[in-house]
Amino acid sequence: MVDAQRASALRFEDERVHALLHALVLFRLLPDGFSNGDLRARLEPLQGRHIKPGAITYDLRRLRLHGLIRRIPRTHRYEVTPRGLRYALFFTRSFDRLFRPGLAFVLPDQALSHSPLTTSFRRLERAMTLWTQQAKLAS
Repeated sequence: MVDAQRASALRFEDERVHALLHALVLFRLLPDGFSNGDLRARLEPLQGRHIKPGAITYDLRRLRLHGLIRRIPRTHRYEVTPRGLRYALFFTRSFDRLFRPGLAFVLPDQALSHSPLTTSFRRLERAMTLWTQQAKLAS
């Protein structure tokens, strides 16, 4: 919250938020910052659809109020804050290196049959099923 302004959360599971965070990592390297149009040009290919400028304005406001970007004075351009870079790197790396490969192991239609994570997850599913069946018998 900045000056009593509120912004909606940047949810980890939201694909739009992941696209925004990936763009922040790229924009951190730009010496003159980035604009609404720059962000839209980067997000449209990532999301595979046209994005209206108003939606990008909304995203910029959320990022600014959460302290991930700041507006460059007397311009319509923004720069990524050090905090914003840390958040973006942490969440994009966490998703890409932990969650995406982990989900590939535990989703039934994509899982490799002999990985340790798949085996453990199947054991957990069997134990939960047995426990719920026993709970139903007890009640």
